[in-house]
Amino acid sequence: MAASETTRREVTAWRPAVPGVTEVFHARFTEYAYPMHVHEAWTLLIVDDGAVRYDLDRHEHGTPDDTVSLLPPHVPHNGSPASPEGFRKRVVYLDGTHLGDELIGPAVDGPDLRDPVLRRRVGQLHSALARPGEEFEAESRLTLIGDRLRTLLRPRLHTEPPRRDPALARRLRELLDERVVEGLSLEDASGVVQAHPAHLVRAFSTAYGIAPHQYLTSRRVDRARALLLAGRGPADVAALTGFHDQAHLARHFKRLVGVPPGRYRVSARRSTEDVRPVIAGG
Repeated sequence: MAASETTRREVTAWRPAVPGVTEVFHARFTEYAYPMHVHEAWTLLIVDDGAVRYDLDRHEHGTPDDTVSLLPPHVPHNGSPASPEGFRKRVVYLDGTHLGDELIGPAVDGPDLRDPVLRRRVGQLHSALARPGEEFEAESRLTLIGDRLRTLLRPRLHTEPPRRDPALARRLRELLDERVVEGLSLEDASGVVQAHPAHLVRAFSTAYGIAPHQYLTSRRVDRARALLLAGRGPADVAALTGFHDQAHLARHFKRLVGVPPGRYRVSARRSTEDVRPVIAGG
């Protein structure tokens, strides 16, 4: 017998190839209630429908859909639907790469953060994590999320405005230009240029008005256009320009060019065939 709506449970979980992420967990629950438990990782939680009520360190909390909840590692908590309709949530479990132990106390005191910028960034992170080939974007977005969380949880330690660093931005751009096809992780880039990942992303975005992952994607699409005009098929072009697969190429190509790569290739060929030489009359 199929489960009734009142006992509905839907779960999707995976571990992406993104440094710092131990698990992504999407779930839809109605009557299920979590008992008291702990995680070794940080729990970064957003609720898209409904709400969750939970106890953390003997204090009751809630998660309306405009908040981001950050539950620290090793601190017991439970969780249950706040209404009969249940809830739909998205969770990222994080190791200590982006969040240090010094934030455990502030997170216990105030785990539910009402910050539109943070909420938007966490949603963007989940979108990137759900798409193969977007690991560089996910890593960049996660770095900015960690930076935002530190600012919100310990504001007095993070009041300095972002520093402009055009030299650092130029070094990262040169590195991306060298590795358009093979790509690189933000972690590797930070090691090469000797800069903190958050500072690296901010410096690049400030200098060029575009995030590093957006710059790399733009360069790849430019190369794809040239190859398509030369007659190469979309599947070959995807492999030659660093995209995960043809679908990955098509998604970004249509967003930046306005048409899918196959249609672009056909329209370019037709335009060439329609050209007629102009012969001057005697």
